[in-house]
Amino acid sequence: MPTSSAPFSRPGIASANVLSQLPAPDAAAQAHSEKLIASIAAEIAAAGGQISFARYMELALFAPGLGYYPAGARKFGEQGDFVTAPEISPLFSRALAQQLAEVLCAFDGAGDVLEVGGGSGVMAADMLAELEILDALPAQYLILELSADLQERQRETLATRVPHLLERVRWLHELPAPGFRGVVVANELLDALPVQCFVTRENGVQERCVGFAEGRFQWTDTMPDGLLLPEHLTEIVAKLPPGYASEINPAATGWVQSIASLLDAGVVLLIDYGYAAAEYYHPRRDGGTLMCHYRHRAHDDPFVYPGLQDITAHVDFTAIAEAAVSAGLEVRGYNTQGFFLLGNGISELAQPFEKLDERQQILQAQQLRTLTLPAEMGERFKVIALAQNYHQPLRGFAMQDLRHQL
Repeated sequence: MPTSSAPFSRPGIASANVLSQLPAPDAAAQAHSEKLIASIAAEIAAAGGQISFARYMELALFAPGLGYYPAGARKFGEQGDFVTAPEISPLFSRALAQQLAEVLCAFDGAGDVLEVGGGSGVMAADMLAELEILDALPAQYLILELSADLQERQRETLATRVPHLLERVRWLHELPAPGFRGVVVANELLDALPVQCFVTRENGVQERCVGFAEGRFQWTDTMPDGLLLPEHLTEIVAKLPPGYASEINPAATGWVQSIASLLDAGVVLLIDYGYAAAEYYHPRRDGGTLMCHYRHRAHDDPFVYPGLQDITAHVDFTAIAEAAVSAGLEVRGYNTQGFFLLGNGISELAQPFEKLDERQQILQAQQLRTLTLPAEMGERFKVIALAQNYHQPLRGFAMQDLRHQL
């Protein structure tokens, strides 16, 4: 049974501090959220009063027809809830394509690309266009996308931007069969996988679960029957003070192991915001990394507007590296996004300033700063490269490689 609880709100009930900072949803969106709330509440009741936060996050993001990603609302870009790097500038995808081309060339035209979570389709379109220029097009460009709405948007984007390359693109609903050769790439995928939450107490580590009472969701702390800390965290967590709350992500490490099982030869490139374990579980980061995004506002209450907001957590890249090694993959590089993009020539890909008008110069400079500077996305986002039967150097890690931090 729960040993303690701290209520969080749903719209119209509490968390006035968070809600006061957010635009109110329209009546249809509010009704949609209420349906998901009722569905999750019913599952909590059927489970005896609580479910793991991982299950709550899974339902809030992926419940068929009701979760944030399967629902039809626009999520990416200025009209959505957040902007990803490919939406900021095509320079991101063009620089990433340089790394893909380097790997694909080793397969003499027979290598494929698998993008997991295709977003709006902008990254696929820009990378395919650049790969064509580099004469390094993959035999197939596969997009694993579970959302029918996003699949349709991706198809429209590709048909508009690179219609002559659309025949190379194929959409998947599940991972391909073993024997894949080429490049697997995922940008901001791992942060959306459901996490388990924990809190340290005087008598040990407790799992933070979710209950529903008096019309609202609430945290419930319980003994960790379903919580298994990774080996690399045992010593770190033992030194943390009571009341320290954070997360682990067994779904992300499980995903890496699934990718390892299908990869015959090639490279996996994962781009996301996160830290090595020592920095992730630093004593000063005592509230964890859960973050929600709703109409370009960020906050830390996962119980506001279920189904209408994104819920994310930073990535523990040490856990990703250990999962990869245990599954037989080799960690071939770990870098900040900024140095990875610079290593792949993003500065050289930019248009010469003398060819741009003043407005275009300012815009391009802003884009480059956002993607590469430490105070922007350049250091907060990391890139990790995992390989199977691929032993050539990777240019994105030539300027800097931080594997020693993992």
